[in-house]
Amino acid sequence: MRSILALALDCVVGALEKTPGPAGVALHRAPGAGRAQLADTAYEFISTVPSGVRLEMLTDATGIELDAQITQVVMTGSEPSDAVFDLVVDGELRAPVTTSDQTLVHVDPATMALDERPAPPATVRFGLGSEPRERRVEIWLSHSRSTRLVDVRVPEAASVRPAPASGPVWVHHGSSISQCSEADRPTGTWPATVARRAGRSLVNLGLGGECHLDPFMARAIRDLPADAISLELGINIVNGDTMRERTFVPAFHGFLDTVRDGHPKTPVLVISPIVCPAVETRPGPTLPGTDGKVRTLDRPAEQAVGSLTLTRVRELLAEHVQRRRKAGDHRLHLIDGTTLFGPEDSADLPDGLHPNAAGYARMAERFLPRAFGEAGPLR
Repeated sequence: MRSILALALDCVVGALEKTPGPAGVALHRAPGAGRAQLADTAYEFISTVPSGVRLEMLTDATGIELDAQITQVVMTGSEPSDAVFDLVVDGELRAPVTTSDQTLVHVDPATMALDERPAPPATVRFGLGSEPRERRVEIWLSHSRSTRLVDVRVPEAASVRPAPASGPVWVHHGSSISQCSEADRPTGTWPATVARRAGRSLVNLGLGGECHLDPFMARAIRDLPADAISLELGINIVNGDTMRERTFVPAFHGFLDTVRDGHPKTPVLVISPIVCPAVETRPGPTLPGTDGKVRTLDRPAEQAVGSLTLTRVRELLAEHVQRRRKAGDHRLHLIDGTTLFGPEDSADLPDGLHPNAAGYARMAERFLPRAFGEAGPLR
């Protein structure tokens, strides 16, 4: 087997930056300038979780080996799970490939103390077929843990080149509800499922806990090629209590103004929050409860003036999308998130915040016709 790491990096799709380091090449989904401005360890980590990031190549190799430094964050008392990779050959989704070789970072939820248990890079092997003929190969990296590429290898005589795009580019930004760590496999996140069925090339900028209308993320979307853009907004702002109504409204307009600077005519679809019972009518912040479900903190009513609930966020997004449409932006659209996952779906909301794998599959089934169907705004 021969190393093709440099060539493999040319085949990476869905990452904003490829940053080499001592532990391997990080495939970041957040821009370096913004990460430097924020200087936040959690944000830096979540940027290296490659949800939606994949290698897309044309190769006559019969197999591919991938070395990766994988890191999973585990709450103390919880059991780690295997890292999952997906393989698609000539459009056919194969069985997932898993590994338990990963660094574990245990987090004490009471104190947020970290206990890191390092592990060497994992070697993940993908069999492509016995005949050395050219195939279109996609390797979807783990959607739920930090992954750095250390090496990629193919048989000595095999050829490898980047594959053409799988379709028009769809850029999506959102929260953990879009990163979908709870999905059972990388192609099982709802954005990945929709992109594969709609024939779109996905750039998934869903960052767990980190969707706060950040100006640097708007600039990143502005500068990306995009045939369609969607924005799942609101839940992190309420859960973190990071804005009140007075700041949320201009931040929303400023974010869209920046995106429109680079994409004046691209269809943009705003997705308001899916259901989260704890903050439907109560403001954040939220914390995990002893029952495993998120809960809100009590505070005096006078301190809650102008604070945001999910109900109010949906009202504001609907109102201000409509204001922009009346002002002439007819390619801006809105989907009420509760039509994708609402109160009737709460049985598939184990922690009261994140859907499970079945919930994400249902979101994909509902989003696909609404966004990319015959009358869909992103079609």
